[in-house]
Amino acid sequence: MLALSVGSRSGDAQQLQANCVLPSQTPVWLDFADGSVPFWNLFAKPGVVALASNLIYPPKLREAGAQTVYFDLYLNRRVGTPSAPADPSTIVAKANKFYDYAAQAMDCSNPVIAENELFGAWLATPWSPTAAQYRANVLLFLQTLKARGAQPWLLVNSRPFTAEGQALDWWRAVADTAGIVREVYFPAPLIYKQGPIAGSRTLRQSFRQGVLDFTKMGIPVSKLGIFLGFQTSKGQGGREGLEAQAWFRTVKWQVLAARYVAREMKFSSVWSWGWAEWKTTPGEMDPAKWRAACVYLWTRDPKLCNAPHAAGKGFNKSLAEGQPVLATGLRCQIGGTAVRWSAINPLVKLTGDAELAFSNAFARAVEQRAAGITSADVLAAERSIVSARFGGSRDAYLSAIGAAGTNISVARGVIGDELRRARIESRLAVADPSASQIADFHETYGDLQARLVQAKSPEQWLGGRRSGYALASVAPPQLMNLSSGRWWALWSPLGTVQVRPLGPPLPLGSVPLGNATSGIRAALVAQAREERFPSWLTAAQRAALPEAICWRDQLPVLGEVDLTNYLPFLALSS
Repeated sequence: MLALSVGSRSGDAQQLQANCVLPSQTPVWLDFADGSVPFWNLFAKPGVVALASNLIYPPKLREAGAQTVYFDLYLNRRVGTPSAPADPSTIVAKANKFYDYAAQAMDCSNPVIAENELFGAWLATPWSPTAAQYRANVLLFLQTLKARGAQPWLLVNSRPFTAEGQALDWWRAVADTAGIVREVYFPAPLIYKQGPIAGSRTLRQSFRQGVLDFTKMGIPVSKLGIFLGFQTSKGQGGREGLEAQAWFRTVKWQVLAARYVAREMKFSSVWSWGWAEWKTTPGEMDPAKWRAACVYLWTRDPKLCNAPHAAGKGFNKSLAEGQPVLATGLRCQIGGTAVRWSAINPLVKLTGDAELAFSNAFARAVEQRAAGITSADVLAAERSIVSARFGGSRDAYLSAIGAAGTNISVARGVIGDELRRARIESRLAVADPSASQIADFHETYGDLQARLVQAKSPEQWLGGRRSGYALASVAPPQLMNLSSGRWWALWSPLGTVQVRPLGPPLPLGSVPLGNATSGIRAALVAQAREERFPSWLTAAQRAALPEAICWRDQLPVLGEVDLTNYLPFLALSS
């Protein structure tokens, strides 16, 4: 090993044998494993960087092959608190004395030192005089350690206040001196309840946010880490009473999530805490804790511990569950339904809005699970549109599509959206219209066309009957244009219908209310279903989220995106 020497403040020379440079791979994993952890020897092996204090356990850990980092549990004793800062004239001496001790414990002149922890990271500026002195003390303590050769890391247990000025300057000064580790703890029952996909997504999103809070200040990812907590006392954001096998599973998810985000964002390190069992804290005396630690080690490297054996019967060994692994070309996967980039990109060109395009593609995938349609259905609807809106001219139809800045494939996708919507709406339960609503409709929409017709099967637009007055607002397209007295095969969004007009179209106001009641009721029901559809779709999208795996966990804005706003001639409802 490299021999290094450092002069103590008392002038005595120490010969320190180790070199405490951390491993070069990203991320570095560091685990709390001092004498308060009864199973500390679980971490005493090559491939582990162990966090420990005092002069007893660090040498034992190193003898077994682990690398060690000094974990200072008592930063507040050295620098004070925001409401009661230490005398600033004492800080340098305290830092020098502590450095000498930590260097001896780590057996190196460049010890990595974790300082637990900053109080009041969330405090807004301007700081009170005591809070400002406390922050100055923390910074001076870290700067003194660094000047002696140490590699300090500051633990931060809450989201930082980072506004321009006093706060931003302080955080940047800390990052010039030390690394920063953001503590990100989770109640295991909350994560477990969400399931492997949504729970793992919650973990990843929180880890990202914990790092982004600092990178947005210009702090490089090489100076940042995240701290995971596996405490077992209630109210501490750890096990929180969760059944053992379920807890082990969430421990595994945390490791996988931390590794994924670390590789994505390339931040420095992942730290673990909560393995200690203090007799003064009965909630931390947990017989399952060592098993959870084994799961933690095994998940990141199976050579570090035999978790399937330690965790026992029922342990879920999958290292793939909940992971955001997508096949090439996929933006999202919702169960067996894919949302492809190739489906989104043309919609970006149509709408000019990438988020809108993604939302539509995601909604379309959800609707596909609720209402299947075929290419034949789409082509039949397209022929009806060309006939009804373009006088049968396909050239005029294609010209309209081109004028909208899109292509036939996108247009047929929108027609598919319209068909799925019609089929879903036809199944939505809504309240039956009242007699007064029917009468009001008759009076208000007296100019609406109505036509007496007969159908070969009960139809929704006839109020579930085979004959009656059909209203132009809900009847199949072109019904009002057919000649009377003969049967016609007429396309509708719900399928082809056989219908025979029994008379000419009439203004609704000229038809006695009693004769038109069924048709009006059908129109009001259709209107209510149309109004309910957006809330149904939002609920269906939300219900799909627990099984949705999306690129970088970026989810769409939920809700309806009606592309007929861009291609109005494709709307199947008038």
